[in-house]
Amino acid sequence: MTATNLAQTAASKLSQMSERTKQLGTVMQDPVRQKRVILVIVCIALLLDNMLYMVIVPIIPDYLEDLQKQAAQGVVRTNFTNGTAPKVTKENFDVQIGVLFASKAVVQLIVNPLSGTFIDRVGYDIPLFIGLNIMFLSTVIFAFAENYATLFLARSMQGLGSAFADTSGIALIADRYTEEAERSKALGIALAFISFGSLVAPPFGGLLYEFAGKHVPFIVLAAMCLGDGIMCLTVLKPFSNRERENMPVGTPIYKLMVDPYIAVVAGALIICNIPLAFLEPTIANWMEETMHSEQWQVGLTWFPAFFPHVLGVFLTVKLAAKYPHLQWFYGAIGMVFIGASSCTIPACKTFGQLMIPLCGICFGIAFVDTALLPTLGFLVDVRHVSVYGSVYAIADISYCVAYAMGPIVAGKIVHDLGFIQLNLGMGLANMLYAPALLLLKNVSKMKPSYSERNMLLEDGTTGLYDTIKMEQREKKKKGLCTTVDENGIETFAKRSFSEEESSGGEYA
Repeated sequence: MTATNLAQTAASKLSQMSERTKQLGTVMQDPVRQKRVILVIVCIALLLDNMLYMVIVPIIPDYLEDLQKQAAQGVVRTNFTNGTAPKVTKENFDVQIGVLFASKAVVQLIVNPLSGTFIDRVGYDIPLFIGLNIMFLSTVIFAFAENYATLFLARSMQGLGSAFADTSGIALIADRYTEEAERSKALGIALAFISFGSLVAPPFGGLLYEFAGKHVPFIVLAAMCLGDGIMCLTVLKPFSNRERENMPVGTPIYKLMVDPYIAVVAGALIICNIPLAFLEPTIANWMEETMHSEQWQVGLTWFPAFFPHVLGVFLTVKLAAKYPHLQWFYGAIGMVFIGASSCTIPACKTFGQLMIPLCGICFGIAFVDTALLPTLGFLVDVRHVSVYGSVYAIADISYCVAYAMGPIVAGKIVHDLGFIQLNLGMGLANMLYAPALLLLKNVSKMKPSYSERNMLLEDGTTGLYDTIKMEQREKKKKGLCTTVDENGIETFAKRSFSEEESSGGEYA
């Protein structure tokens, strides 16, 4: 009897679990709930990527230094007190750190054109799942790496994973949130998670490294990444989704790159992120030399900037909802904020004073990113095909250009010209580029027309619908239009040439 009762209880529980699974599946069919869950998955992926990007800042330099000391003790048992050997070692150490930090952005920069095209072909869910898996592997390798070569491999793998996860995640948000106000809000939330990940990672990594060892912060991030990958697999079901079969063919990335409006936005994203990318590898040494700052102060320097960044995102989303035609103006304001803040950094004398311009930089970046990322999606909607993988790959390339140059170029500029000149140059570049956003002034007035549809069909018709439309267009060019009489027979009639050529209906 006991065995029978156990079997009945087990069967009852399995039945309940089956019912709950069905209910969850029914709930997930609701488009609003599905969009929210997708936003959560993407935000977690962006948070993890940026935490992994910045968590190594307080960990890896100290860890590599320990590895070098152990190697030196194993090979040479003498103590270096004077001479030129310490200088050579320090220079080599700085080069190693710079190359390691830049490798992620360099790999991401190389892979992004390919990942953008891949996303346009297969959809957004499979690349997102692939990216999360690669990020998980790279995080595990970071946790157990014991030499420079393994750390370099892990950092490069993270760049590969980010090229898929970041681009497909942002593109997925743009695809699911089609209304401009909704899209701006959703992308603003994603940007807030990016900021939080970047700014909370150094103190998070530093504290866990100090009290729990090198493995723990990476194991925590790997567990979060694994959980997000499971959510992606169960909610998005990337390998059973048939929606991608009906996806239109996206505009090739090289055509998007030569679009003047997209080029202006990409340039703004590069310029506005240069101060952040160039200061991250240089500001710690400057603080130690000029302020004699302690390690905890260096680690917490950027953390307060999270709050003005979120404030900037919030303000831009609210302003864009009321005045959507002024997106270019919000971006220009952000670049002026960044420029002014960069120029004031060298004048700071204390740790507290330095926080103010750093908050100004992050506040300005929030304005630029939150205003211009939705603009990229809108430009694709009205000037190209509404497939977003390639255009957000261009945005990711813009970020990577700044962050790939940062660890390598910034140190050289500081060495040759000085920290003051570096900041003045970055500030001036932002202020001079801000007027270029005037070119985006009329973007909000753009509407799809027959001419864009012609561009999409320039390689020939691909189906019955396009064939019929192309034939009708040729008849319209000759002054003829088709009508259908009562007997269902198609006839031709002269068309008035005052008729509008583009109503947007065909494109829609």
